Amino acid sequence: MAIHRRREPLLPALAAAALLLLLLAGPAAADDASSDDRGHDASPGCNNKFQLVKVKNWVNGTQGTTVVGLSARFGSPLPRTINEAHRTFAALTSPPDLCSNSTSKLTNSIALVARGGCPFTAKAEFAQAAGAAGLVIINDDEELYKMVCGDNDTSLNVTIPVVMVPHSAGKNLKDLLDHGARVEMQLYSPNRPVVDLSACFLWLMAVGTIVCASLWSEFVACEQIDEHYNQLTRQPGPNSGTNNTQDKEILEITAKGAGVFVIVASVFLLLLFYFMSSWVAWLLIVLFCIGGIEGMHVCLVTIISRINKDWGNNTVQLPFYGEVLALSVGIVPFCTVFAILWAVYRHSSFAWIGQDILGICLMITVLQMARLPNIRVASALLSAAFVYDIFWVFISPLIFHESVMIAVASGDSSGEAIPMLLRIPRFFDPWGGYDMIGFGDIIFPGLLVAFSYRFDRAGKKGILNGYFLWLTVGYAVGLFLTYLALFLMDGHGQPALLYLVPCTLGVIVVLGWIRGELPHLWNYGRRPENSVGEV
Repeated sequence: MAIHRRREPLLPALAAAALLLLLLAGPAAADDASSDDRGHDASPGCNNKFQLVKVKNWVNGTQGTTVVGLSARFGSPLPRTINEAHRTFAALTSPPDLCSNSTSKLTNSIALVARGGCPFTAKAEFAQAAGAAGLVIINDDEELYKMVCGDNDTSLNVTIPVVMVPHSAGKNLKDLLDHGARVEMQLYSPNRPVVDLSACFLWLMAVGTIVCASLWSEFVACEQIDEHYNQLTRQPGPNSGTNNTQDKEILEITAKGAGVFVIVASVFLLLLFYFMSSWVAWLLIVLFCIGGIEGMHVCLVTIISRINKDWGNNTVQLPFYGEVLALSVGIVPFCTVFAILWAVYRHSSFAWIGQDILGICLMITVLQMARLPNIRVASALLSAAFVYDIFWVFISPLIFHESVMIAVASGDSSGEAIPMLLRIPRFFDPWGGYDMIGFGDIIFPGLLVAFSYRFDRAGKKGILNGYFLWLTVGYAVGLFLTYLALFLMDGHGQPALLYLVPCTLGVIVVLGWIRGELPHLWNYGRRPENSVGEV
């Protein structure tokens, strides 16, 4: 990467580190838990769609925490509303795994059994033969495994609902029954909304972040009297010998640097895959907070200085540090407290707001610091990121037996997850959860969109005969296709760059070729390969 000469290396270093972490963020995803059943063909009596199931429960008449389960490929369909579901007593079986006829009374009860010992279909048939009204299978871990039929189950006739629940929730209910408690269950599977409005809000956030970052320097930063307003740094004196062009902190990406960057990011991803733990997650949280503080500081100082230019010029003298902007002295503590509060309450229901604010500020700042010089470098970077995303989401399971990208994005077993993503709750979904998009799916196309805006401004192009509008539309369409694929693929994580790169890089290449400007776009601002500053 080529880095222009500058006085303070803090922000470009932040941009480089942030970009590396952005690639590590997971694919666009919905946080539904499920396992795969590929290779199992549907057969008569075994062709149900898998459905998430709400398992409401009462212990001695007191309602407990609702458990989320997953229905089987076989069995009777579950009611869609709570009013249609029956409240039924639960019962343990003997034997506990129900791999033979039950010696305990199960009539009109929901049988609660352990996984293992025999096929799922055999458990269901034994439960049905004993008169059970339903079957709940306790998994041996916290995942929701998709229960399918065996190769010999060609004509099943299971007429009771069959549901799997996570180990911890199922074991808790089993322990209560072991101690003589009266446990009742109610099983139903409400429909999800056809249109996910939360995904629409996330789509607007992603597109808006790119548009805002592209226009930021033109309509906000460029009108500041002092270009150092956005840093908590010493102010240059009148005889410092520096100038604005040299001091402006820009990290310019090169084609060689783009390739090296993706290789390094892949190594980091593998390290996280094999060594992900709570302390590694905490390290990423700390790095995210540091980047978020700097990004939020830059954005706030920029906006306030835009409103009142005098505030952006007042300085104070700090001991052992020198002269700094007074505005920064006041804003840095605020940003620090904001990030700390988010870290402390990151598991709360409202933490997504703070995470998105810090993330958007960080991405806007990175898009100001890192720039693509031309389409040649953009093609190298986005093509490498395109292959990277597809490989680690779709191809890595063939080598590592699971998707490395999705595994890393899911976090460790303690519940800590990588925070380098935007997320928003599904407010209108009875199942809850979050819609998410990784920072990399915004940053990498955003670098190209921001370049198109600078190119249009330099060439004094209008809105329609320029490139910025069409790349923004292309990104919006690509992101829409990502969420459409997410819906069609039943919530399985998607490599968003699979759709975003053709809709952005493809658009500018095709449009440039049609207009006869592709050579200019390809070599725009190109410097000799042996220029000073490239690494």
